[in-house]
Amino acid sequence: MSASIHPTDTATGPLTVPAYLRGMTVMDTLVPFAGRPGRPAFHAPDPVALLPRMVLRDPGGLRELHRLSTREVIDHLAALGPLLDLRTNLLLRQALHAAAAWSDMTEPVLRAAYEALPALFTREALHDVAEHTVGTRFLDGWTPVPGRGGRRAAVRAFGARAVHVIAGNHPMIAALTVIRNALTRSDAIIKTPSNDPLTAVAIARTLADAAPGHPLARHLAVAYWKGGDERVEQSLYQPRNLDKIIAWGGMAAMRHITRYVRPGLEVVALDPKSSGTLIGPEGFADTAAMAGTARLAAADVGELNQLACFNARVVHVVTGTDEAGLRRAEQWARLLHAEIQALPAHRSTPARLFDPALREHLRALRATGGDWYRVFGGTGDEGAVVLSRTPDPVPFHASLSGRVANVVPVDDVEQALSAMDAATQTLGVHPHALKERLRDLAPFYGVQRLVPLGRATDYRPDLPQDAIEPLRRMVRWITDESHGSAAAPEGHP
Repeated sequence: MSASIHPTDTATGPLTVPAYLRGMTVMDTLVPFAGRPGRPAFHAPDPVALLPRMVLRDPGGLRELHRLSTREVIDHLAALGPLLDLRTNLLLRQALHAAAAWSDMTEPVLRAAYEALPALFTREALHDVAEHTVGTRFLDGWTPVPGRGGRRAAVRAFGARAVHVIAGNHPMIAALTVIRNALTRSDAIIKTPSNDPLTAVAIARTLADAAPGHPLARHLAVAYWKGGDERVEQSLYQPRNLDKIIAWGGMAAMRHITRYVRPGLEVVALDPKSSGTLIGPEGFADTAAMAGTARLAAADVGELNQLACFNARVVHVVTGTDEAGLRRAEQWARLLHAEIQALPAHRSTPARLFDPALREHLRALRATGGDWYRVFGGTGDEGAVVLSRTPDPVPFHASLSGRVANVVPVDDVEQALSAMDAATQTLGVHPHALKERLRDLAPFYGVQRLVPLGRATDYRPDLPQDAIEPLRRMVRWITDESHGSAAAPEGHP
């Protein structure tokens, strides 16, 4: 592995983040970048200087990728998986070390996330992503589509030239982007985020070191630039350079990107979502049931330090809203707070940087909201559970973070569904029978993913995401149409 060229952090300057350009690691023409508030600054290659080498100017270069079968691509990625073992991969260890200063995750949770990366690259997992999200028959060649009246057609999924603007709240996103690009035989420029600028570079460099000159390594570039930098984006985000922009991230990132939407340049948006929980009356039938549902809900709230879109923020509980129901809800909210605190450190810890605005909201509720709210915990950075004493979430529910959940008692399931909208990604549901009943109803209220209680963070990359099929959007669907004979039908030129 090319460990002689690696990020350095010395007493004389900030850390250096390299770029990766189609098989080469770039460390020259460095310019400074400010980190996010409270995070270290770093140096990285000037993205303007990188532009001529970043872009695949001739789209015909994708032909070498399309000579590879899905099996060959999977073979190569499966061989990469063991090389991403944190114990032996120096580049990933450096990424973890740096991310501990940049990320909102704490070191134990981050370490567990990096240790899970090789599991994404198993042969079985890769096959499922290719087969379930696009279909290997479309990736490997032309697939006949029968028609009527002698009309025939064939369809094939072709790779695209794309920029992937990825989020930095989990290192899995970088790995998943490399996998998706490879399986679709596409050409990717990965724009790294300021809170994780090293993971994608580390994976790309490991890929190139494992098989120098391989087409998958040549059709990958990774670089950092500040989102909204018009010197870069005005030149890069052009149909002559790209077919797609695949964008994860917050509203600010989306506003920057949508300015460049035009014919020939499609944006696939994986924009911010929120998630929640719905627990039916069975979850509060007795002491044992309440303890069990609190333990499961704690995982949905606390895993990954509540930084992912699929973490629960608002927890609707069908306890009823009369005095007896509110007492049950309060007893359960106390249990939930205790179970969140009991999660092991590799799964969840107190927040590294607790949101000061949220802290002030909690302080205000504790001081003045006694008739309407109860606050359990939240005196430090350990997280909190806010119990609403009405069927309404707290006004600031969209900003809940740092293992802070809002328990909302309701009289029935329909009352809970009315609080959801098109930004609701994951809904953890208990019991199973309620989940089965809701799957034909909840989507009308915006819910995009239904899971058993306690399984919100058990992500499957071979399934649709955010109510779309991202990989089917990432490829270009090309049709070849024929008619019954070589001669044109009468009346047609």
